[in-house]
Amino acid sequence: MSTKSHLFAAAAVTLAVGLGATTANAAGVFTLQSKTFADGQMMPKKVANSQANTHGNPNCVGENISPELHWSNVPAGTKSFALLVTDPDARNGAGVMQTVLYGIPATLTELAEGALSKPSDNYVGGKNIAGVGTYFGPCTPLGTAPHHYTFILIATTFEPKELPPGLTHDQVVDRIAPGGKAPVNAKASAGLVGLFVNPWRPNE
Repeated sequence: MSTKSHLFAAAAVTLAVGLGATTANAAGVFTLQSKTFADGQMMPKKVANSQANTHGNPNCVGENISPELHWSNVPAGTKSFALLVTDPDARNGAGVMQTVLYGIPATLTELAEGALSKPSDNYVGGKNIAGVGTYFGPCTPLGTAPHHYTFILIATTFEPKELPPGLTHDQVVDRIAPGGKAPVNAKASAGLVGLFVNPWRPNE
């Protein structure tokens, strides 16, 4: 993983839960991985959003298939997970909140490809920048450098149905760390970064 990708991931974790580095527990370090793409590498075209799903947006060149995600070394006391996906490069660095999901039961350790692209009992849908409560893939602007899509999985102390649907990224963060202060309603966080560029180039 490149230094730049590490910086984006570390910054996103810090902003998400105010914890800084990922917390280790007795079983090891809480880790998020994907079989769909390697950390810090280009994601396949299918994970990008589709024109059919975005009213014909020409920057959306994929199928909006959420990537496979799996995690290990879940901290003791975890009751559910929240998944926050951001594009910190969007809007000239102002960033975009791509996907906001939470209430993922602590009994799960993986999500198959496409599992987040449609409503499911395995998560509660929040509200991203477009008001969508399911996975919302990249619509990277044409001709820019690759964007760093940052996936942050937070192990929380919330029961799976404790938070109401429709919360925004900032509202979820505020529930996890009210007022941005400790103590937080989270045990640890883990992340990875996938790149995407338009036009898509698999070996970027």
